[in-house]
Amino acid sequence: MRIALYQPDIPQNAGTILRLAACLGIEAHIIEPAGFPTTDRAFRRAGMDYLDQVALVRHTSFEAFERWRAREGARLIVLTTHASTPYLDHVFRAGDIVLFGRESAGVPEEVHRAADARLVIPMRAGLRSLNVAVAAAMVVGEAIRQIGGAAQCGGART
Repeated sequence: MRIALYQPDIPQNAGTILRLAACLGIEAHIIEPAGFPTTDRAFRRAGMDYLDQVALVRHTSFEAFERWRAREGARLIVLTTHASTPYLDHVFRAGDIVLFGRESAGVPEEVHRAADARLVIPMRAGLRSLNVAVAAAMVVGEAIRQIGGAAQCGGART
């Protein structure tokens, strides 16, 4: 199980998601360019005290990410408000990459086309979206439940 952030633009959300990944033992990927500096130094300056505990992989572009993903043979699961399949109806696998788009704009069409599955978090009508870190926690929690607990993601069961 892996989390990927497509060109994140709010550093606090990225930091929260990296902390989630560290605590659950899940690899995290940042697909650049981001809307803020993503160096280790910048994260530490922003108070990201779990940085040494997260397996963080940076990709210089979506194309670079896709080349890496092809070598890994991993499925790309995109969370989007434009999908029709609820995340609770999806069958997750241990090697999946769950990708979350920019807070301001989601993901472009090329990312949608590359996805093996596009999922949505069902919400009340008239509301735009959840905070990306909240969405990540919900979806990753369900994925971990399905694949057998945090031990399957590298983390310990509690």
